[in-house]
Amino acid sequence: MRTAQSRRVAVIGAGSWGTTFAKVLAEGGATVTIGARRPEVAREITETKRNSGYLPGINLPRTITASTSLAEVLDGAEQVYISVPSQSLRENLIELAPLLPPTVPVVSLMKGVEQSTGLRMSEVLRDGLAIDEDRIAVASGPNLALEIARRQPTAAVVSSTSIETATAVAAVATNPYFRSFINTDVIGTEFGGVLKNLIAVAIGIVDGVGYGENTKASIITRGLAEMTEFAVSLGAQPSTLSGLAGLGDLIATCQSPLSRNNTAGRLLGQGYRFDEVVRAMNQTAEGLASVAPILTLAAANGVDMPIVSQVGEVLAGRLDPRNIAPHLTETDEPQGE
Repeated sequence: MRTAQSRRVAVIGAGSWGTTFAKVLAEGGATVTIGARRPEVAREITETKRNSGYLPGINLPRTITASTSLAEVLDGAEQVYISVPSQSLRENLIELAPLLPPTVPVVSLMKGVEQSTGLRMSEVLRDGLAIDEDRIAVASGPNLALEIARRQPTAAVVSSTSIETATAVAAVATNPYFRSFINTDVIGTEFGGVLKNLIAVAIGIVDGVGYGENTKASIITRGLAEMTEFAVSLGAQPSTLSGLAGLGDLIATCQSPLSRNNTAGRLLGQGYRFDEVVRAMNQTAEGLASVAPILTLAAANGVDMPIVSQVGEVLAGRLDPRNIAPHLTETDEPQGE
């Protein structure tokens, strides 16, 4: 039987997070092949052990290579990790599905919901690959790519409906600076990763406007309550939202200038229009694409989301960012909090 230290794994996606997670896996002992869209990126990763466009100054382990051939990337893979923009996942699965090795776990590294359907990424994987949900895992937590690429210690949650799948993935996705915990609350783990992006956009907006720490603390606190109520209404466990995949991820994303969602919000707060923000960002800010489908799901389940609603108003150009803070904090504080 092979040990965790001899696993061959594939990572689909050569952006900052895909490359960083490949580094996590390789430094845990796995041999990793990254699937890249652009030949020049695949060549740089394989030949120079760098991905300078996404992780400047970071040296990659020798056990990482990359290829534009999906068949080559998946050949012999015992686990497959996917890190592509959430809105392009389904189209990527068309090519991946017939090449996927049978029985291997498929792990989502993505934090978004599909705009057209409102489905979580694990649900898109299940449908697009036509595989049992017990083969699917999701990884989420306070995971800013550049910090992890620099080997700064952190932790994540690996979640699957199958505890065996979660355990097998966590064993490979663990090294001296990266610890993976496990649970079976896929709904809570995924929605924690999605919803914290929306609160981070709100924090960025008020930061861009010039509001201070009191305002931000109010939004983070009420934002966690909003996240929890929404996720629980769709079947999540409340404890998941107070753990790494919820509160932990929320804190990291809201307070760091490395957060793409925080940066996007800050540009909005400084007066940039939505289309200008999208053009200015050279990487995907998943929170921007998730606002509308999350609000649709909230309405369908009778959940009030005042913070996310106000972010949506700013994105649509119907609310001046300078007027957002009073609205963001006007919900009633539940008894006992």
